[in-house]
Amino acid sequence: MPEVREVRVELGTDSYTIYIGHGLEDQLVRFVQGAGFSTRALLVTDSNVGTYYARQVMQLLQAAGLEPVLAEVPAGESTKCLEQAERLYTACIEAGMDRRSPVFALGGGVVGDLAGFVAATYMRGVPFVQLPTSLLAQVDSSVGGKVAVNHVLGKNLIGAFYQPQAVFIDLKCLHSLPSREIYTGLGEIIKYGVIYDAAFFRYLEEHQKEVLSLAPAAAAHIIARSCEIKAAVVSQDEKESGLRRILNFGHTIGHTIEKETGYVRYNHGEAVAIGMAGAADISVQLGLIPQSAADRVETLIHDLHLPLQAAGCSVDGMYQDIFHDKKTVGGRVNWVLMQDIGKVCVRNDVPEQVVRAAMQRRLEQ
Repeated sequence: MPEVREVRVELGTDSYTIYIGHGLEDQLVRFVQGAGFSTRALLVTDSNVGTYYARQVMQLLQAAGLEPVLAEVPAGESTKCLEQAERLYTACIEAGMDRRSPVFALGGGVVGDLAGFVAATYMRGVPFVQLPTSLLAQVDSSVGGKVAVNHVLGKNLIGAFYQPQAVFIDLKCLHSLPSREIYTGLGEIIKYGVIYDAAFFRYLEEHQKEVLSLAPAAAAHIIARSCEIKAAVVSQDEKESGLRRILNFGHTIGHTIEKETGYVRYNHGEAVAIGMAGAADISVQLGLIPQSAADRVETLIHDLHLPLQAAGCSVDGMYQDIFHDKKTVGGRVNWVLMQDIGKVCVRNDVPEQVVRAAMQRRLEQ
C-alpha cells in the first residue's frame, strides 16, 4: 500500500489532519464514514477539474454513504464572487442540506476559497473538506482555514477564518497539471523556505531538476514540508494576529500585480514570485539583509521558471492598491521583510520612496 503522510494542524477543537499520498480513495471513504455527516452533500468543482475527477469523487462519496450533488463553476479567478456563492447556496437549499451536510471542494484555490466561504456561511457553518488538485492549492490555500471571495476593489476582502474537517492531497492529481500550474505552486513553496526554513530553501536550490519534474520523492517532500511549515504557523496564530502574517511574504506587491492586470495576465504564484523579489529588494534597501541574500531568492525564482518582473502595471497604480489590501491597518502597510534566508520580520514603517523604487524595479521596462 502506498505511503500516506499525515500532517496535523493543531487548533484545539478545530484540529484536523492533512493526508498526503498517491491514491487516497480508501482514506477518504473511511474518513467520511466516521465523520458523522448528514447524507446530503455538495461537491464543488470547476469546468477544468471536473472533467478529470468529478465522476470518480462522486462515486467515492456515494460509496461512503452520502448523496452528493455536483455543482460545477467556471474555471478562473472571476468565479470567486458573491454571484457564484449565491448559486451554490441555492444548490445547498435545493438539495435539502442541513447543518451536518458537508461541502467538498475539488479543485484549485479558487474552488477551495469559494466552496469554503459557502460552507462557512450556509446555515452559519457546515462541515467542509478540501480535495485540492493543483500544487498551489495543496501547499497554500487548502491549509489554514482562510476562505473568501473577491470584491471589485480588492482580492479576498469578503471572507472568514473557517477550518476544514480534513484535507486530502492526492499526488496523482499532479500528473494532469500543465507546466505553468507546477511553476505557480513552486512560487509559494519557495516562500516557505524564505520565511521559515533555510535548509528547505537549500533543498530547492540543490534539487531543481527533481522539483521541476515533480519526481515522486521530491514532490512528496516539498508538499509535506510546505504543509508542515504552514501548519506550525497556523497552529500558533490561527487568525493572523501576529506570527501568521509571515505567510504573506511577497503577497503585498503580488496582490497589486494581480489587481493591476485584471487577474488574468499572472496567476497567483507568478505574482507572489515577483512580489518576493520586491520584498527582498526592500529588505536590502532597509539594511536588513545583504544583496547576496536577495540574489539567492531571485536566482531560485528564475531557475524554477517564475517571473521576476511584471508587464501591464504602473508604480502609481500598484502603490495605491496596497492601501486596499487587508494587510493594511490604519493606513499603515504591514510588510513582511527578510532578515535572512529562513527568517523574516514584519515592519509598518517602510518609506514610500523605498516601496516605489522596489516596485519600479519589478516592472518590465
